Amino acid sequence: MLERHLHSVRTEAPGLEEHAATRERLRGAFPSGSTRRMSQLGLLLGAVLGECSLSGDDTLVYASAYAESRALEDYLASFPTPSPTLFQTSIHPSAVQQAFVARQRPVQAFFPHTGGRQLVAQAVQTAILAPSSRAVLCGGEERSSWLLGRGLASAESFAFAVLLSRERAGALGTLSLDATDDEGGELTLPQFFSALHHRRPLDQRAAPGLTLTLSWH
Repeated sequence: MLERHLHSVRTEAPGLEEHAATRERLRGAFPSGSTRRMSQLGLLLGAVLGECSLSGDDTLVYASAYAESRALEDYLASFPTPSPTLFQTSIHPSAVQQAFVARQRPVQAFFPHTGGRQLVAQAVQTAILAPSSRAVLCGGEERSSWLLGRGLASAESFAFAVLLSRERAGALGTLSLDATDDEGGELTLPQFFSALHHRRPLDQRAAPGLTLTLSWH
């Protein structure tokens, strides 16, 4: 069994909130002027990561199935007079990198995971096996419009950041992966986020041959 203990859980669940509203609501959490070209997911992740007290010795693991598809939609919607600002946003670094650039914050290692049916299982396994004593598992999505109908985007916006440690003392809960003979099952990122956001336990097949367990103390 692979496991780590949860010492901090931060979530953002704006749902159908527009990008501009998110920018205005979270403007105070970033240096002046840095939010103009940040994607909605960049803003949300920046907010939750800002509460995790990351250090240069920590490992960061990032999970997003669609990797900010909304930014591309907004740029295409600006035609026939394309917006230079929206173009810059559409070719932005990842949401986590945006948050790090804005705050100039280093980490020991950064492992991004995008897409894939076993996204949650892969990201959790990476965080648990990280060589550092602490690992931050973060992720999320941003709401989309026409790409949603093509199965290439998320219906709602959300973000989370979980500080994981090998230390059990003072932990909020435990996250573990166990091998199983069952080859079926899949745990999606929205399902994982919902369990974190509502502090609900999980005991579910996360990928073929793996069961993910989330318990709260």
